[in-house]
Amino acid sequence: MNPPPEPLPETPVASDTGPLGAIAEAVESGAGLPALTRAAARALDAGIVVADRGGAVLAVAARSRDEERRLLATRTELPAQPLTVAGEPAGSVVLQHRGDPEAGVIALVLTVLALEVERVRAPARASQEEAATFCTELLVGELTDAATIVGRGTELGLDLSDATGALVVRVHPHVSGDEGWRARALAAVERGARAVSPSALVGAVERGGPACEIAALVPTPAEDSIGRAAGAVFTELDGVLPGHGVSVGHGRATAEPGDLPRALQEALLACNVGEGDPDATVLGFEETGAYRLLLSAMSENPDELRRFYAETIEPLAAYDAQYETDLVGTVTAYLDADGSVAAAAQRLFTHRHTVRYRLERVRELCGLDVTSSDGRERLSLGLKAMRVLGLGQHDGPPLGERETRPRRGSAGARRPPRT
Repeated sequence: MNPPPEPLPETPVASDTGPLGAIAEAVESGAGLPALTRAAARALDAGIVVADRGGAVLAVAARSRDEERRLLATRTELPAQPLTVAGEPAGSVVLQHRGDPEAGVIALVLTVLALEVERVRAPARASQEEAATFCTELLVGELTDAATIVGRGTELGLDLSDATGALVVRVHPHVSGDEGWRARALAAVERGARAVSPSALVGAVERGGPACEIAALVPTPAEDSIGRAAGAVFTELDGVLPGHGVSVGHGRATAEPGDLPRALQEALLACNVGEGDPDATVLGFEETGAYRLLLSAMSENPDELRRFYAETIEPLAAYDAQYETDLVGTVTAYLDADGSVAAAAQRLFTHRHTVRYRLERVRELCGLDVTSSDGRERLSLGLKAMRVLGLGQHDGPPLGERETRPRRGSAGARRPPRT
């Protein structure tokens, strides 16, 4: 015979005014989110799991500890309802109803829970915003003074007395109807980076557009720490955001705080170069080959790189976007095949005549002949400029139609340098 379920301790909030009165008293007394969640569970006659925007569980309430454990184990199989404050997501809640509460009561309880979650998470959110500002200012070169960098880092709990490496992560939403994915991405990067270096600092970089870009500064006690952190971040993201495009770049570690902007620029270059390549989802700056030569141009004179891209590859990318062709991919395959039409056709799974037709269209659009050494050289540099700048790689099938990116066999595996 099974023992009876272990009863839950009584909530410290007692009320003579009924379940809704208990909710009001929990709020007024400041008893906290767990007590408020227990009062809400009684008011709705339901089991409740409250989570933040990243999916981390903040509170759970049911009739017994055993029921709470079962609810936590099966919560991902139940529909989650969003918690919003002023139109912004605050978290989510899973309800396992036993009765049939009125819709108005449910809406009232969810609003109260949303406000409490927002209040509880406000200090953490403020810290995240400060970390994001710090990482962004370093990445764009607005913060370069070593003493100021050390001071700002200390305020945020980042010890820069030892070598520190940098990560830049970009996530593209290729799955439709996925709410809260940005918060889950940020939480996943934090978990991955801090699994290797607990004091790692992570911040979202606001650049606009549909993608989410995140930077991380990772103290590196061991030589391979930054590479392991990059691999751990990709593994976390691949687990919580299947179907999303993920690129992780890492720069060289530095013991000089004033060099952190350079380390972040290296990570950004590696992220841009690896983006869209399923074999380079995690890429270190030292693995980018000839792309390394373009780092100074990317950070000091990006307009010149953009002009070169506009003169070479941009007309092809625009044509592809308008007519759903693959001229850029054809040029890439042709150059990778050392100018062999037959090998390029094999790589593209198409006929040789199709490749020749596309290459002739390339010549008409940008004036460059791929059969000449000068034309091949300019197109090759144009492709490198495109990748270094992160241009022309984000156009893909409509949301929900892109295949899941293949998993890498080993998160920390090395590959030959790119050329």
